[in-house]
Amino acid sequence: MSYPWGALGTNLWVTAVVTVVVFAVALGVAVGLRKGRHDGIDVVWGLAFAIIAVTTFVLSAGHGDDLLRWLITVLTCVWGVRLAVHIFLRNRGGAEDPRYVKIIEGARGNPTLHMIRKVYVPQAVIAWIVSLPVQLGQYGIADGPIAVVVTVLGVLLWLVGFVFETVGDAQLARFRADPANRGTVMDRGLWRYTRHPNYFGDAAVWWGLTVLALHHVAGLIGLISAALMTWLLVKGTGAALLERSIGRRRPGYADYVRRTSGFLPLPPKKGTG
Repeated sequence: MSYPWGALGTNLWVTAVVTVVVFAVALGVAVGLRKGRHDGIDVVWGLAFAIIAVTTFVLSAGHGDDLLRWLITVLTCVWGVRLAVHIFLRNRGGAEDPRYVKIIEGARGNPTLHMIRKVYVPQAVIAWIVSLPVQLGQYGIADGPIAVVVTVLGVLLWLVGFVFETVGDAQLARFRADPANRGTVMDRGLWRYTRHPNYFGDAAVWWGLTVLALHHVAGLIGLISAALMTWLLVKGTGAALLERSIGRRRPGYADYVRRTSGFLPLPPKKGTG
């Protein structure tokens, strides 16, 4: 069976519209109900991928392999909803995210238009691009021995990533909940082997979903998405951005950096603690 490029094309523009609507609603809630507080977009980030996956699942009926469609949709939704719930609970009752405070402070003119240009439009575009493996994969056909290898490898990568992200977030939440740890560095559990197990987990999840899209050569397009997500997590809005300020808030962080891998999980360096 040939790849349904026409149906995929329709899927791509429909999900583009859906993505715009999702982030427009997020903006409306931020401005109208939350009085200019914008950290809710971080909750929407995970939900957007789940919505794109479900939209693609509906549109791909009759084109892609049913088992593959279900698998990709379920894995994406589990990841996206879990992330959204985690961020919602983490932010509940706290102050606005300092990143968004800084962006708003730099506004010249209407702060809402400034946030649209600096935050909402970029995140919507990135979410749609990163979601390409989820869309491409649901139009593929899982057939032949190679399909088994691709499916198993993709699910294993997703599972490793999901465990790292979920366990890492839970360990950090427990650490922060203990007043005795205030001002200290989290270097236990998974955080002993990588300074960012949650970000590493995010990347592994998306490489897993990208591998699942490789049932057809069209899935190679998704490699761009996985690479973009990894770059954002390592050099963009993830680890690099966080570490620019965390050293000032955690006196022991410099030593932690010396002995602990920045991204990939590795044994701590000997002789440094």
